[in-house]
Amino acid sequence: MQISLGIGSRVRHPDFGEGVIVQIKPEMYTVTFIQHGMREIARTYTGWEIIDANDMDNDLVSLADIEVLLVNVIRKYSDMQERVEIGNRWTGGKMVLQPGDTSLKAKEVPIDVFFNKIVMLRDRLRVLEQRINSHDKLSEEDKVNMQQYITRCYGSLTTFNVLFKYQTDGFIGDKSS
Repeated sequence: MQISLGIGSRVRHPDFGEGVIVQIKPEMYTVTFIQHGMREIARTYTGWEIIDANDMDNDLVSLADIEVLLVNVIRKYSDMQERVEIGNRWTGGKMVLQPGDTSLKAKEVPIDVFFNKIVMLRDRLRVLEQRINSHDKLSEEDKVNMQQYITRCYGSLTTFNVLFKYQTDGFIGDKSS
């Protein structure tokens, strides 16, 4: 039988000894053990002895929940740029723009500078998208039409997805075309 323990519950773990639950996450308990410090233990773990159980407060909001909410609010209402990492293979690299006219010099640009501009463009498109969607004077049809152009812009920029360390940070265009 699964028992939901609340913050302040005292437990005895076979390896870590006595401890107190100090935080509850969706899948884990954060427990401070007297001899072994803080450890995360799966909420499904049944191998410990419950010394003193406190009921779990259903209205409890964890720090992780608050962090997610704050990040979403900041993303929605500011044009502050989130930290996005460049792929490891591009770190320290450079981009060379070679003109077709051989009498002209090539232009070298550090890839991280170019990458930062791509990320800024992506973030500004997201802000534009949010402002269009929340605009109270545009009709729904106007919003959809403008949204289609933004989606096409994202699609044109998918070429640069190769620069992103994590695929989820890149551009996503219209999936139907």
